[in-house]
Amino acid sequence: MISQLFCLSLFFIFFLHFFKRKWQNLPPTPIAIPIIGHFYLLGPLIHHSFRDISSRLGPLIYLKLGSVSCVVASTPELAKHLLKTHELSFSSRQNSLAISSLTCDSSLAFAPYGPYWKFVRKLATSELLGNRMLNRFLVIRNKELHYFLAGFCSRTGQSVNVTQELIKLTNNIISMVMLNMRSSDSDSEAEILRNAIRKVTQIFGEFNVSDFIWWCKYFDLQGFQKRIDEIYKECYGWLEKLVAARERERKSNTRNGVAKDFLDILLDAMADENAEIRLTRTQVKALILDFFTAATDTMATTLEWAMAELINHPKILEKAREEIKRVVGDNRIVQESDNPNLEYIRAILKETFRFHPPVPLVSRKSIEECKINGYKIPANSLMFVNIWSIGRDPKYWNNPLEFKPERFLESNSNVDIRGQHFELLPFGSGRRSCPGVSLAMEILPTTLAAMIQCFDWKVDNASGTKTNGGEIVLDMSERSGFTAPRFQDLVCIPVPRLPHILQGLCAT
Repeated sequence: MISQLFCLSLFFIFFLHFFKRKWQNLPPTPIAIPIIGHFYLLGPLIHHSFRDISSRLGPLIYLKLGSVSCVVASTPELAKHLLKTHELSFSSRQNSLAISSLTCDSSLAFAPYGPYWKFVRKLATSELLGNRMLNRFLVIRNKELHYFLAGFCSRTGQSVNVTQELIKLTNNIISMVMLNMRSSDSDSEAEILRNAIRKVTQIFGEFNVSDFIWWCKYFDLQGFQKRIDEIYKECYGWLEKLVAARERERKSNTRNGVAKDFLDILLDAMADENAEIRLTRTQVKALILDFFTAATDTMATTLEWAMAELINHPKILEKAREEIKRVVGDNRIVQESDNPNLEYIRAILKETFRFHPPVPLVSRKSIEECKINGYKIPANSLMFVNIWSIGRDPKYWNNPLEFKPERFLESNSNVDIRGQHFELLPFGSGRRSCPGVSLAMEILPTTLAAMIQCFDWKVDNASGTKTNGGEIVLDMSERSGFTAPRFQDLVCIPVPRLPHILQGLCAT
């Protein structure tokens, strides 16, 4: 009797599932389980799980995660429909408990599309990320790159955590550009901030059951609220000290003659009663955190993946080194003005974006119902474009599981990264694309080229796996989170290649 009731219940669930989808004209969807929906199909690496489901059901799928509707697209054509053709329908962003709490609903990345978001976007692009500001801070970026290289000089022959050094580099650049202050290695508060930023990007990418099953929001089943509170205390405690110190400096006029940085601009907007949008103190702090998290981890992650692939592919590394020698020579360190002539370096970065996108899922939220490929997408649905899956799809890339920068010098040479070619979207596309693409594409090629030019990188035995030939190969598995960094930190022994030009850096 019990077994018959069980079978009858399963049949009834399948019956409701099938005819509900047909009636609503939703995209293909797996069988859902009551209450939890399709959560049972998701693993820690969400973009992998989405790829696996799409491989069975098709490039556009519908998922019910608890009580939340989701659609996942896995082709460039669908990405174009969602991010360009129907861009206004998907102009909002995901608003999870972690995102809402840690951004105070005030970040450029996650704020609702509207007057506040438009004001902050305009402020960021004109006062922080425009060409004028990029040129103004060129000297700072160059100095930070030299500090970065000097740090490896001082530890020649020692194992160095390259992952942590890359995070310090990108953190220092953003800190200097935004706050006119450098986070020194000995600064314990700066170390707290760096660790907190990585915690922020990790928790943003984790699925919290309380965000999707309505009655679970009253219970902290996974301990998310406790973690959020701890991260908030770390980040906003540091930010409050920073803002308060700057306010005291401004009040006492001790900053006379000091060029304005982005924090000054934000504080001006907070004080201006006639401003289009008058920022609050909380919004100022949230925006600072937003830019730190958006830039620090993503750029460091991209550089780490690129170096790991080059270490695993010594022939590609040698080809890159030959290009640098041809363009730059051996008598000076590569600089940003060399970037236009370093075609192979730029191809390596494009290949890294394709194979290891720093943010594997472009996410949006629909503000109205719309139709995609004849299917109905309900309002308030979460939308994910799986750019990680698109980058590994043999329909769009020849031998996609091979790391081959040459593809961007040959058949895919016209593919750009600024959101117009939907098979490669490392910075998203449309109104809500990353505004920092120009800054990133000055920093990334120069840093990668300098690391290749100035050092050989011997892998620490503990961070690699020996092959049958005795070579050490790095593990290329990922860690879960909003970004997708390598699971293990990159630990190498730097060996200087050009001591005659590095000598001056090592002495600083």
